[in-house]
Amino acid sequence: MTGVLIAGIAGLALLDSLNPATIVAVTLVLLAAPRRPALVAGAAVLGAALTVFTVGAALFLTAGAAAGAVEGIVIGLRFVAFGAAGIALIVAGIRRLRDRPRRAIEVPGWFSPWTALPFGMLLTAADLPNAFPYFIAIERMVSTGVTPGTGLAILAGYTVIYCLPCLLLLVVGIISGKRVRERLQQLVDTLGTGTVKRSVPIAVVLCLLGLAVASVPFLLV
Repeated sequence: MTGVLIAGIAGLALLDSLNPATIVAVTLVLLAAPRRPALVAGAAVLGAALTVFTVGAALFLTAGAAAGAVEGIVIGLRFVAFGAAGIALIVAGIRRLRDRPRRAIEVPGWFSPWTALPFGMLLTAADLPNAFPYFIAIERMVSTGVTPGTGLAILAGYTVIYCLPCLLLLVVGIISGKRVRERLQQLVDTLGTGTVKRSVPIAVVLCLLGLAVASVPFLLV
């Protein structure tokens, strides 16, 4: 194992850490959880970390099987992720062809640290098919013959880097004070009220962009 490999995996982890699903979820929980928001958000982050580490460890420790499977997984996920992104953009474009009310952003009263932990695990697991850096990092470790102990240590470091943005949000939420959280809550309330106006130009742009994104995997084959 070389410093170049470690630096490369650290870079992949940093790229993977910019995961909007987990970051947005933690932000909303931190702002809107009815009781002990910091603890609830922290439990969600812990759930995400457990999924990242355990799934990565399971793939890495299967060694020979993973060595043959990860490359196929990466190629397959390329089609799944770009295809899903393209479809999402097209659906968003179609929705802009008519006025629609914004939905209020809120967390149910039953949300607690005990439910936030599995929530973070499931949310991250559902988003893993889009995590190209994650699977590429595992493939690199397997193909270069990294030992199990070293590989698990690298995965632990990868998990920490992956969770850094969420941890920073958590720290800010704890120390920022009531005034800052109230302003953030006003932003959440604004985004959850009113009406999204119909826009044909935006709809056309989103649909064209969706088609372009969905075609990317075919250009890379």
